[in-house]
Amino acid sequence: MDRPETLDRYLGLLGLPARRPSLDALAELTATHLMRIPFENVSKLFYRHDALRRGLPDLSRFLDGIEGYHFGGTCYANNFHFCQLLAHLGYRVTLCGADMNAPDVHIVSVVTLDGRRYLVDVGYGAPFLEPLPLDGTEDREIVWGAYRYVLRPADAGQRPRLDLYRDGVLKHGYVLNPAARRIEEFADIIAESFAERATFMNALLISRFGKDRSTMLRNLTLISSEGSAWYLREITEADQLPGIIEREFGMPRDIVRKALDGVRLTAQP
Repeated sequence: MDRPETLDRYLGLLGLPARRPSLDALAELTATHLMRIPFENVSKLFYRHDALRRGLPDLSRFLDGIEGYHFGGTCYANNFHFCQLLAHLGYRVTLCGADMNAPDVHIVSVVTLDGRRYLVDVGYGAPFLEPLPLDGTEDREIVWGAYRYVLRPADAGQRPRLDLYRDGVLKHGYVLNPAARRIEEFADIIAESFAERATFMNALLISRFGKDRSTMLRNLTLISSEGSAWYLREITEADQLPGIIEREFGMPRDIVRKALDGVRLTAQP
């Protein structure tokens, strides 16, 4: 467990007071995290050439990135540190793995409140603004523009499935593994995520979701929603990205420029 004062700093960056565990408080924490701390792989790209900074950032460096550069992280950083914060606040929370194209390449939190289990995932680049009940018997849908996320009931092995459709086509998803895990068990997977062939070494994905305004940058496509209005912009030149990312997400353009140096956006996140 990280030091309590560091976890209190984390809560301060979210701008929230400590509250007794409850479903309302958990929903507030989850929605605020998605609004203030993006899913992004710019930080991975920025640190990829630094042997001392490759891998999962410890909490202090994670918070330094948020405070100094408006970074967040991918699933390993965002979900692991959020899981630790929830435990610090008194939640009964379990870190779990999830299978995607390979076993346990995603991690999530499962929170138990009043005898019910909830999926909390602030590391999928998705608008999961509230905890998602895992005891449902019917599909639960979340729609954001052309994106449709479907949480399906658990199978006989107590493994719920989350499917992502884009423009009506199933793109990917994950199957939750309910067993409790330690972050050290994912060390090899995290190391592999920095390999030259890894998706987030060859793609760009940044997303920030709020109740009123949300923005996603997926390679050279910028999508945003504000109220009921939707905007889509195709970026014609990659050298426009640092300025766009600074304007939309607050990351300094010189940091973004260094992160993207030599990156060819060929993967589909």
